[in-house]
Amino acid sequence: MTEPAPLREAERADLQRRTLRVLVTGQIIGAAALAAAVTVGAFVIQDILGDDTPWGGIATATVTTGTAVMSHRLSRLMTRRGRRPGLQLGYLLAAVGAFIAAAGAETSVLPLFIVGLFLFGNGQASNLLARYAATDLASPDARARAMSRIVFSSTFGAVFGPLLIQPAQNAGEAWFGFGRYTGPWIFSGVVLLVAFVNVAVRLRPDPLVVSGGIAPRSEGRLPSIRAALAIAGGTPRGRLALTSMVVSQAAMVAVMTMTPVHMKLHGHETLSQYVVSLHIAGMFAFSPLVGRYVDRRGTLQAVWVGSVILVASTILAALSGTGHLMLFPSLWLLGVGWNFGLIGGSAMLLESVSESDRVTVQGSADLLMSLCGGVAGLSSGFVRRAVGYHMLSNAATLAGIALLVAAFWARQHSVRRPVVAG
Repeated sequence: MTEPAPLREAERADLQRRTLRVLVTGQIIGAAALAAAVTVGAFVIQDILGDDTPWGGIATATVTTGTAVMSHRLSRLMTRRGRRPGLQLGYLLAAVGAFIAAAGAETSVLPLFIVGLFLFGNGQASNLLARYAATDLASPDARARAMSRIVFSSTFGAVFGPLLIQPAQNAGEAWFGFGRYTGPWIFSGVVLLVAFVNVAVRLRPDPLVVSGGIAPRSEGRLPSIRAALAIAGGTPRGRLALTSMVVSQAAMVAVMTMTPVHMKLHGHETLSQYVVSLHIAGMFAFSPLVGRYVDRRGTLQAVWVGSVILVASTILAALSGTGHLMLFPSLWLLGVGWNFGLIGGSAMLLESVSESDRVTVQGSADLLMSLCGGVAGLSSGFVRRAVGYHMLSNAATLAGIALLVAAFWARQHSVRRPVVAG
């Protein structure tokens, strides 16, 4: 590990503020692109394969699989060269993927669309890894707040991104003669190119380089995925951190992916974009409060609260029936619960590993989280078709209950341990 450059506290604080401004800008841009395109992903699949296809979840599954694979690859690049090369490569590949997906949607060629979706997942990988970049120069007691600021900034792009779907569709149809769902992908590709330029030009100096987090090749090979996950899960808190991130992501993706499809099948397609926007607001808008809560009350308490909210939200989804009114509070709570689980689990992961393993472990943890989310998204369409949307929500409830039990046991153990030691 390279030695960190000597920085006075005032210099470090100033550089941290500059870094956060750049990351916030990129997060807003990237979130707008991701939300706008992913919202119509399932509709493209239905256009190609038919409205009643069980493969509706393959769009989200492919994006999250791309996110999973590239989270690991980008984090390894960051370990060797810094945050900037990794983030800019992720945004550039995502832009290329968006244009390929647009071509697949326009020509109704499913393999082409799937390839584009996989590359498009790089954008989400970059956005996720940006939350760790925010902690490179932060003090240990301010890491959750720095992370939450990045997650919160996604609110503006993610909430308004789905609302730009209709204008992008109309512009594509009227100006270029594109099909209904091609415009949003073109829009996303252009926006992601802006995110690439933002990071490439403005993220200087590199926060990971300045903090001394680069591992030169002379130090040998980086840990494999399996070794990195073994490091992350080597302690009880590390295992709970991974569980929190995985369960929160999988439950959120499974229910969120099938909600627009469920609403379309019951005549509520025009309202689905507003439900998605409210859901995304729940995912991001309260991040500053969540980050402050994590720093003050601890990561364990945050994971417990997140699991309680996830259970409540999925129960509401299961009770919604064929209507749409209960889906508004359900999907909003689903986003809030995911926020607690992600920030609480990510901050707990940072507490659980050494400085030298931190960057590699981050990417491997995001790989596991996104891969499980991809499996959940892919299977959600089959579960919905076989047993219904309410049973899919019930399965997510059971996953939330499992996390709740694990967090409750860890809380009880942490309370009892000092008494026994005394």
